[in-house]
Amino acid sequence: MRIAVTGSIATDHLMVYPGRFADQLVDGHLERVSLSFLADTLEIRRGGVAANIALALGRLGLRPLLAGAVGTDFAEYRRWLETNGVDTRLVHVSDTLHTARFVCTTDTDQNQIATFYAGAMAQARVIRLEPAARQPGGLDLVVVGPNDPEAMLRHTNECRALGVPFAADPSQQLARVTAEEARRLIDGARYLFTNEYEAALLRQRTGWTHEEILERVGTWIVTAGADGVTIAGKGGPRLAVPAVPTDRAQDPTGVGDAFRAGFLAGAAWDWPPERSAQLGCALATVVLESVGTQEYKLSAADLAIRIEETYGRTAAARIRTRLSEVL
Repeated sequence: MRIAVTGSIATDHLMVYPGRFADQLVDGHLERVSLSFLADTLEIRRGGVAANIALALGRLGLRPLLAGAVGTDFAEYRRWLETNGVDTRLVHVSDTLHTARFVCTTDTDQNQIATFYAGAMAQARVIRLEPAARQPGGLDLVVVGPNDPEAMLRHTNECRALGVPFAADPSQQLARVTAEEARRLIDGARYLFTNEYEAALLRQRTGWTHEEILERVGTWIVTAGADGVTIAGKGGPRLAVPAVPTDRAQDPTGVGDAFRAGFLAGAAWDWPPERSAQLGCALATVVLESVGTQEYKLSAADLAIRIEETYGRTAAARIRTRLSEVL
């Protein structure tokens, strides 16, 4: 399966605050907040939702096509992605703006306060998917991830016009789009990815009920952190897949992206949704145990052990064979 991943490409500045944000919030004064948190550590890492997903897919042997906008500071990052199996031909390079930047502070409860600077991402709207779709082999699936809202709408509309299936992952951009735009971003998606909060926000934004959304998408995957994942489709059973546990959590940044990559890899290999989600959860935990979104190492043996311990020997046996071929 040829997968194109559209969305943000960014540099992450990740800090850790050795306390709880909640302890600094005063009831009755939240309308005027002026807070400063003294962080103990700073890590500067490569990131961005689309880049994170594409890199994980590349490491799993799928050679995804990355489509996003960056600044002239992207050269070293491009080499890193290409080394990890990502095709960057559709990346647009701005000659006036910096690559997007994500600045995030995490507290001891794994809560996060973050700011995202879009920078060159605003130029992603000029990227066209049609040339890639018309080439031999074409495109089998396009992931429409959080990006410049105009780019997200353009890529979604292109998929419909070209007849290319798409996965909708509006994520944090739900806060930026109108009700009509939110409907356009998900209507007809083969896969819809949200977390629990985004699921509630999506219902609010679109004005559609849970059942009405399921009428319009193929499969809706909702992540819930340590509580795992739920998978639902129109008229089908609701599946609950538990998370792969760990006592070595380091940094939650990029965990959702890793899950999506694992799930999409399973879909590319024609696995059923439950098995795809099991791989996604295992990959998510590997990323949770590392600092940064792309610094983790993948091992077929390690993933198989995690899957067997959580989902049983049968599930691990079915997944182990494929992983040993690509890792």
